[in-house]
Amino acid sequence: MIKLAIISLVIAAVLALLGFGGAAGAFVGIAKILFFIALAVFVVFLVLGILAGKGVKDAID
Repeated sequence: MIKLAIISLVIAAVLALLGFGGAAGAFVGIAKILFFIALAVFVVFLVLGILAGKGVKDAID
């Protein structure tokens, strides 16, 4: 998902250089949304990994 955000930013930069400000702004908005979704998914998986690690540790002990 981070890859898609970076691709959107590159497209926005190209569009901005070519003078398409409205479309570039839209692609920047898309990149922001994708970045924050990826960040939220990362945090969820981090918490789940920590909880699963504690469960495995307790099962082993």
